[in-house]
Amino acid sequence: MVRVPRGESAAPPGTGILVPAALLAGVVAFGLARLTLLPGLGFWDTGELQVVGPVLGTAHPTGFPAYVLLGWLASIAFAPFGDPAFRMNLLSAVLVGGATTLTVVLAHRLTGHVWIAFATGLVMAAVPIVWTIGTRADAHALHVFLVALLLVLLVGWERRVRTAGGGSGSLSTAGRRRLARPGDRWLLAAALVFGVSLANHTLTLLLAPGIGLYVLAAQPGILRRPRFIMALAVALLATTALLFLELPLRAGVFRAPLVYGHPERLGGFLYVVFAQQFLGALDQPFANLGGKIVTLGQFSFDQLGELSLVIPIAFVVAVKRQPRYALLTGVSVLITAWFASSYVNADISRYYLGPAVMVLSWLALLAAEVVELLARVMRAEVLDAPRGVMMSPRRVARFGTTSPVAFVLEVTLAVAFLVPTVQALPDRARAADLTSDHVASEWAHRAMLIMEPDAVVVSWWSYSTTLWYAQIVEGLRPDVWIVDDRTRLDDNLGEVTDVIDAQLGHRPVYVVRLAGDDDLAAVEARYDVQVFTMPTEQPIMKILGRRAP
Repeated sequence: MVRVPRGESAAPPGTGILVPAALLAGVVAFGLARLTLLPGLGFWDTGELQVVGPVLGTAHPTGFPAYVLLGWLASIAFAPFGDPAFRMNLLSAVLVGGATTLTVVLAHRLTGHVWIAFATGLVMAAVPIVWTIGTRADAHALHVFLVALLLVLLVGWERRVRTAGGGSGSLSTAGRRRLARPGDRWLLAAALVFGVSLANHTLTLLLAPGIGLYVLAAQPGILRRPRFIMALAVALLATTALLFLELPLRAGVFRAPLVYGHPERLGGFLYVVFAQQFLGALDQPFANLGGKIVTLGQFSFDQLGELSLVIPIAFVVAVKRQPRYALLTGVSVLITAWFASSYVNADISRYYLGPAVMVLSWLALLAAEVVELLARVMRAEVLDAPRGVMMSPRRVARFGTTSPVAFVLEVTLAVAFLVPTVQALPDRARAADLTSDHVASEWAHRAMLIMEPDAVVVSWWSYSTTLWYAQIVEGLRPDVWIVDDRTRLDDNLGEVTDVIDAQLGHRPVYVVRLAGDDDLAAVEARYDVQVFTMPTEQPIMKILGRRAP
């Protein structure tokens, strides 16, 4: 018979197969992303990251130095597997696989049920936002990996603090200091990961209130340890600062082929790091809260199907079973959802990747509660029914159950947990599939063929990034000057028409503008143009001359 009261240091049931189960879930996530992976170059931010990673450049705000450095390493390590664009896409698939593996570990630490944790990982692998982010180069793939790792470290820290009696008054001060040391290392590791995550994406800042409350709830006495708090702060800030040095170094002395803004200057560095160009994107955060809640509910259903309907119940169960973890994740999900629902920018669905990991962990806790409740009803749970049919301690540690009945219940519920995901799998696969998407590369190559020698092309972001890739990474048309809107701002070139007027008569001039843009209307009214049909609806226009009055 196995008796392991809650809070003891014994390994949770199922630890013996946790590693292969977690790795298998990660392999499934990687496999899904790999089967639907973008084969090469992409538009928008994807194209930019496919350039700055391999050449160790600097990206748009906030610079994402942690991701850029990892992308540079991946472009070297994955060299046998394809061109630089594909390698950056492959990195996202690997990161999503790693995030899924960590989610299984997290769910097991919270519930002690390995099969429920494994099912949680499989659900995670097929959540649309997770699956999609694994199919193309994107800094959010690293973000979700680091969030999952951070949660694993924090939960591991709390477990060691609880085991050591760090939250109780039963031990002497010296005893608490001695026993808290293993927990200290876990919290220090969490601070380092937070620093890396902050250097990857400032969404990490939204996790800070929840983490602070969680640490205080788990170990109130930490406030009486100023030296340790200082060590945590130094580790976090030093990690972040060290990684952000990539921006001024690669924009200054060790100039990269592609640099966003002027981060080699103090003002330019602050402009990029604090994303000053996006400060106005937070739109009426306290307006239409009811509508935002409805929209969030629909989004949750799109991601999790019928499982989304029990998220409130799952959170209540999380409060019951893991109150401090519920405080951490509840505050983090609330703040992130509030921010994302009020932030007007590009693909905001990516901002919900961290909350997705947290919500899935709540669902795992709900599943564990149901299994244990049914086991108690059937008198199969060890502590409440010691005369039930027991398994040996070795089999409990290996398979994660206390009786054959409990094993059947857990596996059955784990399978039921997967049903909504399995039913939605074909539709999600079609939506995520980018394997036939070659249009960005085709567009860039055709544009380079069209343009005459020594040409100037006044472009906008989504298409500028593809042209940069063709020129910088592939080495095509070094004679072409690509003038993005960012280039105009950084080099004080004025409006689109100012650039055209300055170059017209000296160099061939081409224009790529977004349909409906005021700049496009001004160009068409001011100049005679020749329009070239392209692989997308976005044409490229050659400026023939000033239109007669």
